[in-house]
Amino acid sequence: MAALYDTIGVGYANLRKPDPRIAKAIHDALGDARSVLNVGAGTGSYEPTDREVTALEPSAEMISQRPPDAGKAYQGVAEDMPFADNQFDAAMAVLTVHHWSDLEAGLREMRRVAKERLVILTFDPEAHYFWLADYIPEIVKLDQPIMPKMSEYGRILGDVKIEHVSVPHDCTDGFLGAYWRRPNAYLDPQVRASISTFAKLDDAPKSLAQLEQDLESGAWEERYEYVMEDESLDAGYRLVIAG
Repeated sequence: MAALYDTIGVGYANLRKPDPRIAKAIHDALGDARSVLNVGAGTGSYEPTDREVTALEPSAEMISQRPPDAGKAYQGVAEDMPFADNQFDAAMAVLTVHHWSDLEAGLREMRRVAKERLVILTFDPEAHYFWLADYIPEIVKLDQPIMPKMSEYGRILGDVKIEHVSVPHDCTDGFLGAYWRRPNAYLDPQVRASISTFAKLDDAPKSLAQLEQDLESGAWEERYEYVMEDESLDAGYRLVIAG
């Protein structure tokens, strides 16, 4: 994952700004934990500012974009953490588990270093994909092998709580599902550059040619008129809470 984000991570922080509504869901799930480890921390999105936060991130490029006042960051991977048992009250991981080489090892490491709670924001591959998959069906083929099913978390961690995380229509965090009501954004190379899925597609502009044509002709609006009436969307994002 480090090599991927050392490439697509350039300028990442400019378009991947934490959405306050999603942040609240994550922070509420952390409960009263005072010390928190952020695994696959990236540039520090969603790290609570009122707690002691330590970050673990494999990409030097992402670490370099962390704010000056962010918690201390260590370069390393989820599967082999350089921390002691029960060193933190809680551990969090935001849109990162699909990049890990070994899900079970990473989750067990999170469980080892966190005394109380684990909070993981991820995507449910069994959820209904939103309209972008109609134009780029390769997204589904990419996600299915790498996105863990919700049942995997229970198998590895025991009792877990799964919460749906709706994506606001004006979401400020530029992940794949963020622009569901702003279709023109997917035509912007800068927007795509901050989304790891597009980095894995062989020819994203070619795949999006039909979308561009449909937006120009009005066919997209006619087909997905119902989308523009919604304030938020269940795009498959889930919060997994253990402990």
